[in-house]
Amino acid sequence: MLRKIGHELLLQSGDRNSRVLPVKKISENEYQISFENELTFQPDSLVNLTKRVLAKDPLANDYIVNVLNCGNSSIAYGYSVSKDKKDDIVACFGRQQPKACYVIDIKFKPAGLNNLKNGYLLGGMSFLAFISFIFLRSKSKSKSKSKSKSEKSQKVLPESQQTDLFTLGSVLFDAKNRKLIIDETIIDLTTTENRVLIIFASSPNEIIERSRLQKEIWEDDGVIVGRSLDMFISKLRKKLEIDPNIKIVVIRGKGYRLEVGA
Repeated sequence: MLRKIGHELLLQSGDRNSRVLPVKKISENEYQISFENELTFQPDSLVNLTKRVLAKDPLANDYIVNVLNCGNSSIAYGYSVSKDKKDDIVACFGRQQPKACYVIDIKFKPAGLNNLKNGYLLGGMSFLAFISFIFLRSKSKSKSKSKSKSEKSQKVLPESQQTDLFTLGSVLFDAKNRKLIIDETIIDLTTTENRVLIIFASSPNEIIERSRLQKEIWEDDGVIVGRSLDMFISKLRKKLEIDPNIKIVVIRGKGYRLEVGA
């Protein structure tokens, strides 16, 4: 299917003679399509092409596509496709890209989010993050207004914790999609890491008791394991290192504190 994408992209570029080079497997879930000659492409045609071809594979529901310049691996264009179509991140339709040497990098999201450890690069992410912010914020407000009485009878989170996005230093934390976004880098969070960070992000620079974290994260599952909290805090701390002004510090005898600098 990946070679088919490359082949059709060449045809769209008006090239019926040159070859699609062998597809390279970069990592467990990442592949690259390269070409014998230079080509041009139209973003909307590329997006529609990948959606149409990859729709035939039920396991290829979520993926990120980056078109890289051969010389320096900079991103010429990028977009994200999700199983839930409303979460797609696509921009800059209709702009014909100049003829050049390109590599198509496609990274698939594993079925289990716990296996998704690597960050993603996505072209034009500053703009896309802004669009995502506007969309998710309006969506959050509409959900809040339509909340039923039965929902109100359940445990109600603080208003800040019902927000989909948080700004932590220079990092945008997208809680709905379990992502950390800074400049052109996206780092995915596991479900548990996301739940832990929501608690921290709702009360930055404040002490969060260890017992509260254990209760809110694991008690609903019927199991509380002390070492599990330490493990997830450690993993989360490493992912937050993308901004040196963000730190999770241990407050002895009390718990933890998310310190967010200027």
